[in-house]
Amino acid sequence: MQDQQLSSPRPALTSRSAPSYKWWQAGLVGVAANVISALPAGYNGNEAFYNNLIQPRIAPPDWAFAPVWLFNNVTSLYAGLLVANLPGATPGRKAFLVLEGTGWVLFAAFSPLYFGLKSPVLGAIDTAAGLGVTAASLAVAARIHKKAALCILPRFVWLTLATYVSVYVAVKNRDALFD
Repeated sequence: MQDQQLSSPRPALTSRSAPSYKWWQAGLVGVAANVISALPAGYNGNEAFYNNLIQPRIAPPDWAFAPVWLFNNVTSLYAGLLVANLPGATPGRKAFLVLEGTGWVLFAAFSPLYFGLKSPVLGAIDTAAGLGVTAASLAVAARIHKKAALCILPRFVWLTLATYVSVYVAVKNRDALFD
């Protein structure tokens, strides 16, 4: 009996085992993207540039961007953490993580493109690409982790509005880079 207990195989790891990715690792992604994003124009962007553009009536006021993006960043990082901690062989896990990584690159690039280069056209392209990546990420998350999908949904809604606004701004305003 004692020999059987010693030779029995170890129990398989369950989802209750310690996650391989921690909250602080996700936080590093968010901090890095926000630092890169803030380089050309500071954390509030260039409010004078933004406010002097012809905008649609539904354009959010400049003060709304910081709290909305803080919320979107936190929920997106949480979604990424949830999916990153799924078993490595989970179908769609890698695709979701690649999409989210692409989304973070687009997020970090927006301010340098829009404010740094003063280019509404590049800002609109970046925002529309972000919406496309977020839509794909949301679709993948909906198949593999419902809570992660719910965390991505607010970003999708915001980027839907932002894409309309940014395309409108790009069409109605002069672009120093392309004019």
